[in-house]
Amino acid sequence: MENNRRNFLKFAGVTVLGLGSLSLLDGLTSDDVIASAGQTSAEEIYKKGANALTAKRWGMVVDTRIITAAICRKMENACHQTHNVPDHANKRHEIKWIWDTEYKHAFPEKTDLFLAERFEHLPIPVFCNHCANPPCVQACPTQATFQRADGLVLMDFHRCIGCRFCMAACPYGSRSFNFRDPREAIKNENPEFPTRMKGVVEKCNFCAERLAVGKEPACVEASDGALIFGDLEDPQSEIRKLLKENYAIRRKQNLGTNPSVYYIV
Repeated sequence: MENNRRNFLKFAGVTVLGLGSLSLLDGLTSDDVIASAGQTSAEEIYKKGANALTAKRWGMVVDTRIITAAICRKMENACHQTHNVPDHANKRHEIKWIWDTEYKHAFPEKTDLFLAERFEHLPIPVFCNHCANPPCVQACPTQATFQRADGLVLMDFHRCIGCRFCMAACPYGSRSFNFRDPREAIKNENPEFPTRMKGVVEKCNFCAERLAVGKEPACVEASDGALIFGDLEDPQSEIRKLLKENYAIRRKQNLGTNPSVYYIV
């Protein structure tokens, strides 16, 4: 695996300089290389069962009227335990799939001097927005980051070469890079989800592996009703009814990424 990684970086450098060919990428991300890595493929992780939950376009609504710091902790713990997210003592190496931040950081373009007082210290949960037009997918040179037909932006971890182009392209800071071996910082490993390796990017996947077996995302189950998950293209879905009846905003929607996460305020 390490030899493959070094070879790719050598070839990528030549390509950037205009001395190589993009066809080199095809060989380095072939099925043979993936099989030799000895890791679970994305196809296996997200393989849908007979009772899988499906949608034309998955989306999330966050009801900030319900959110509390305690609920944010529950959601974060549920997500990170489910997906073997490492808990490094050194916060410089922190890996985050879901976390909370202040309103002014989540919505910098929507703050003003007379913002309602409840937003001053309200924890705002943030994660991957699973954009309809995801710049991270366009930036990834190996298709390690890809978008499914149902809108989910997912990762094939062993295709990731650690170039971090996707991190530079994401305007939401929703991706983390494993500078250290994440397996050393996993306290209670979940055998149903693969662990990652040093040098790999990771992020929220809207629990695609749980949807595949008929379960809602772990954060939704732990949210005490503050998170609502559903099909944005189904007018009869709960998520669409909420959006029809309540005013909701999205993060940095002026950038044209078309986020699939809405916040009722």
